Amino acid sequence: MATPKPQKRSPEEIEDIILRKIFLVSLTDSAESSTPSDPRVVYLEMTAAEILSEGKEMRLSRDLMERVLIDRLSGGFVSSEPPFQYLTGCYRRAYEEGKKIASMKDKNVRFEMESVVKQAKKLSVSYCRIHLGNPELFQNANANSKSGSSNSPLLPLVFAEVGGSMDGYGGGGSSGGTQCPPGFLEEFFRDSDFDSLDPILKGLYEDLRGSVLKVSALGNFQQPLRALLYLVSFPVGAKSLVNHPWWIPKGAYLNGRVIEMTSILGPFFHVSALPDHAIFKSQPDVGQQCFSEASTRRPTDLLSSFTTIKTVMNNLYDGLSEVIRSLLKNTDIRENVLEYIAEVINKNSSRAHIQVDPLSCASSGMFVSLSAVMLRLCEPFLDASLTKRDKIDPNYVFHSNRLDLTGLTALHASSEEVAEWLNSTNVGKTDGSRQYTDGENRLLQSQEATSSGSGVRGSSNAKPASSGDKTKYSFICECFFMTARVLHLGLLKAFSDFKHLVQDIQRCEDTLSTLKDMQGHAPTPALELDISRLEKEIEDGALIQNALSFYRLVVVWLVGLVGGFKMPLPSTCPMEFACMPEHFLEDAMELLIFASRIPKALDGVLLDDFMNFIIMFMASPNFIRNPYLRAKMVEVLNCWMPRRSGSSITATLFEGHQLSLEYLVRNLLKLYVDIEFTGSHTQFYDKFNIRHNIAELLEYLWQVPSHRNAWRQIAKEEEKGVYLTFLNFLINDSIYLLDESLNKILELKELEAEMSNTVEWEQRPAQERQERTRLFHSQENIIRIDMKLANEDVSMLAFTSEQITVPFLLPEMVERVASMLNYFLLQLVGPQRKSLTLKEPEKYEFRPKQLLKQIVYIYVHLARGDTENIFPSAISKDGRSYNEQLFSAAAEVLRRIGEDGRVIQEFIELGAKAKVAASEAMDTEATLGEIPEEFLDPIQYTLMKDPVILPSSRITTDPFNRSHLTADMLISNNELKGRIEEFIRSQEMKQHGERLSKESIKATIQNTNSEMLID
Repeated sequence: MATPKPQKRSPEEIEDIILRKIFLVSLTDSAESSTPSDPRVVYLEMTAAEILSEGKEMRLSRDLMERVLIDRLSGGFVSSEPPFQYLTGCYRRAYEEGKKIASMKDKNVRFEMESVVKQAKKLSVSYCRIHLGNPELFQNANANSKSGSSNSPLLPLVFAEVGGSMDGYGGGGSSGGTQCPPGFLEEFFRDSDFDSLDPILKGLYEDLRGSVLKVSALGNFQQPLRALLYLVSFPVGAKSLVNHPWWIPKGAYLNGRVIEMTSILGPFFHVSALPDHAIFKSQPDVGQQCFSEASTRRPTDLLSSFTTIKTVMNNLYDGLSEVIRSLLKNTDIRENVLEYIAEVINKNSSRAHIQVDPLSCASSGMFVSLSAVMLRLCEPFLDASLTKRDKIDPNYVFHSNRLDLTGLTALHASSEEVAEWLNSTNVGKTDGSRQYTDGENRLLQSQEATSSGSGVRGSSNAKPASSGDKTKYSFICECFFMTARVLHLGLLKAFSDFKHLVQDIQRCEDTLSTLKDMQGHAPTPALELDISRLEKEIEDGALIQNALSFYRLVVVWLVGLVGGFKMPLPSTCPMEFACMPEHFLEDAMELLIFASRIPKALDGVLLDDFMNFIIMFMASPNFIRNPYLRAKMVEVLNCWMPRRSGSSITATLFEGHQLSLEYLVRNLLKLYVDIEFTGSHTQFYDKFNIRHNIAELLEYLWQVPSHRNAWRQIAKEEEKGVYLTFLNFLINDSIYLLDESLNKILELKELEAEMSNTVEWEQRPAQERQERTRLFHSQENIIRIDMKLANEDVSMLAFTSEQITVPFLLPEMVERVASMLNYFLLQLVGPQRKSLTLKEPEKYEFRPKQLLKQIVYIYVHLARGDTENIFPSAISKDGRSYNEQLFSAAAEVLRRIGEDGRVIQEFIELGAKAKVAASEAMDTEATLGEIPEEFLDPIQYTLMKDPVILPSSRITTDPFNRSHLTADMLISNNELKGRIEEFIRSQEMKQHGERLSKESIKATIQNTNSEMLID
């Protein structure tokens, strides 16, 4: 017998079944429930009675849906779930029912049931919002059994939506098994008004902020960061975030650290591998986990730690960048985002100081992360051609209402010059009847600057705008200046901190090695950890290359302010260039120096623009006032020398670069001269370090034929100009450095003798021994540095004098050169040479044989170029150091070390000529007799030939006072010169007359004797 077919259910019956499954409710207290065994199903007795009294069928329908849901939530049923879990469960069950409905064959029924499910889902989401906004509205009997967590119940769903777990450091743990119903959050945040969602979102943001507070790079920050990115991807979420009271905290005690720790985004930026103050220390401890006992660990272990940190930090930078970029894309809130970044910058301006207060300034970790984010925001306008650089308006520096750029040192202009220029500029734009205040100037400028929104310019007779208006600039312009400030306070500050830490630990190690008996100077493990952590984070190749791309834009843009890459520069410095913050350029140079010391960091970086900029401005004090900044450019070039960089890329910058071939040597020589006077109280000692870098560069360039030819041409053109001054300073430095180091050698030997007498040494007090030991090592360092510099200077004199001799032999130079050479010769082969013997001369860069060889070569080179035979006379005139026996003594030493015999012979011949000249000079001196004191140079006490009047005293002679002096400032004293020449003539005539008289007397005596003999 055939089984009868089951009766087909009506749409109303299907709807009832679906809604009972979704809402887990029943209108009958019987086994009619679709899931009779499910303990979660609740019998709505009161609701059923009301429906019955209304004469309706005991079925659930879409019309009863909301009524049933309210009764279910407000019924206080003992076995029921908490409201939020119940509502999300309803949504999940509706989703599951929707999948079943999709397989229905009857299209009409399927359409009706899809509509029912859609309404159920919408209702579930709506009451979720109501519940989260008003938690007390639906009380639940099991509320006291809830977890004690104060976090929003929505947070686990958000975590589940964005991915709850991730292998490796920086990932989140699981979301506790919670799964978000598909589409629930999308519907929750997408289809609602701002007012109902705002309090819910604010609570979520506070929860996310708290979840990463004091979390390090090795902690769970990625899950909250992805959740943050998810929330701000909704327009309502972005709007709620920037309207949160903690978006930019307010208060009388607001500072950089407060913003970092209390703002919503601050703790996300605080996540870092960098060390921070103990109060704000994050966990897990990166130093302990990755770099503990670094000195004893295998390199592969350290490399693994470095790779881990690099990966984790790049994930952080990418996530933060996505958050900021998502917020900026929303034009309605872009201003809020820029205001936040500006506030962080302004409140942390003191991070630029050498000593930073960690309680009032944000951490280095925050600013390095912000640096990475800002560089990512700049990427769209850092293309190879920098096509969008014209969007950057220099007036932003003067008229920005957002960034506080006051008080920053400018490239050349003083604050008074800036104020005067701005005033005159604004007067020129008005009718000239009045001058505006600084505030009015800003407002007036706001009508003239191109706005990213309107692009309208004010008319020439515009009046100051109302106080509510603000200057508008393009986003590219805003981003450019903010990035420059953030890098200065962040990445570049981290480089500086790293350098200082390395110096600290080096200082401790030096002290420990030299004063082993002193306690408390050993580098602490904490210091070593700090260095390792800082080194591994900031040596991120991608971050450095992005920063280099940005600073390439900076230098190209700055050059555009003076007319582009062309030489010579304009006669006057444009005020737009002169007023730019000095740190823009200083940071670029510091970054280049740092990057040049990291293998492959410069690979792929376009360096030509940097090279052009350096060549153009390093010898231009009228454009860049700070001589130390111009000296830093030389330091960059020093790092790029092929023997240092080990790269053929940098070699082409020197050997195949047009501007380099034409101007590099010229400008290096000019800077060598300019650096004599820096204006600093340490200028005398600073110049030696700067000239050391210049000397190394010049020595390299001399080996490049094209540069050597340019050098020779400069020496010819500037024979009595900058080249003569260069030689003068080179000789001054050589004499001072060699003299200082030789004297220090004598002092060192005395200290060495004291310490070698162990009996007497041990009897001295411990403190005295420590002081003398400290002095001994200090003297060692001074000798080592001074001898190194002296060797460089003498070497430069040697190789240049081989092909350039004319400037050395000029009347105003030849005697100084000869005196210097005689003095060196006296020190090296004279009577006191044995007292300069050291046990380890190489340790102190003291190589007397090499030094003597170079001195002799200079003698010989100048003798070869001496067509007028004036050099021997100049040698013999040196009354302080000249001694004819020194030449033979030096020749003997050269023979012993195997020097070229021809050079020795030429040197001996020069000595013989000097001896003849000395004899002739003695005759001349006898001829002149006693010289009136007014004809003598008061410093050298020799007869003046071309007396001049100095501008400082308006007298003919003045002791050397190191005041700025150039040849065109001297005034010839023709009257005194004529008297000196007359004196010489009269003495020569007098001598000539006496000689004739003597010869006449002698002839008379001879005649008389002859006659007497005949008689």
